[in-house]
Amino acid sequence: MFALRETTDLDPARSSGGRVEVAFTDASIDLAGGDGFAAALAGLAEAIGVPVAWAHQVHGDGVVAVEHADDSGPEADGLVTAARGLALMVRVADCVPVVLADPGAGVVGVAHAGRRGVELDVVTRTVERMRELGAADLHAWVGPHICGRCYEVPATLRDEVAARVPATYAETSWGTPGLDLGAGVAAQLSAAGVAVTAVPGCTLEDDRFHSYRRDGAAAGRFAGLVWLS
Repeated sequence: MFALRETTDLDPARSSGGRVEVAFTDASIDLAGGDGFAAALAGLAEAIGVPVAWAHQVHGDGVVAVEHADDSGPEADGLVTAARGLALMVRVADCVPVVLADPGAGVVGVAHAGRRGVELDVVTRTVERMRELGAADLHAWVGPHICGRCYEVPATLRDEVAARVPATYAETSWGTPGLDLGAGVAAQLSAAGVAVTAVPGCTLEDDRFHSYRRDGAAAGRFAGLVWLS
């Protein structure tokens, strides 16, 4: 179920103890929605041992603070919380999943950064909301996504996005215009003073992950998750 799962101990000098836990699921679970979503979500919550908060992602820059999981998530592309025992989930199938944490302050967040979200800088909006909750020393995990050598776009679109986020400018492995959304997200996080860990994997090339570019409308969704134990 998990392509990556790791933990970071909370700093006892800055918190009451516990851990930050980070996970990325793989294609063995489909969190796209529809009839099977509730069962998949329940199975995921059972596997990690905490309830899961999620959002209706709309390729925007809205960020919502949550304190509990419910059956109908808010409309947002970023979630933040300081609640213990609540996992935040971002769902993707080529877009960039970003999970963030300040282990000392006990604040976590997730962001869904597709092409439009990168243009709107949703990751910086998420960082700002986390800092409103007391986060200061933030770390981000940038999960598997379609790489710049696989994400072909029209030249006009590449130029439009790169004019806003220069790090996204890319060329595919076959020599056509491309976008490197992961590089754009990493540059935005760095500019916001956030340390970054890149989780390897191109979703188009690696069938451990769901990919819309590879599978079209049949594509599922995998998830990035973060929670305070």
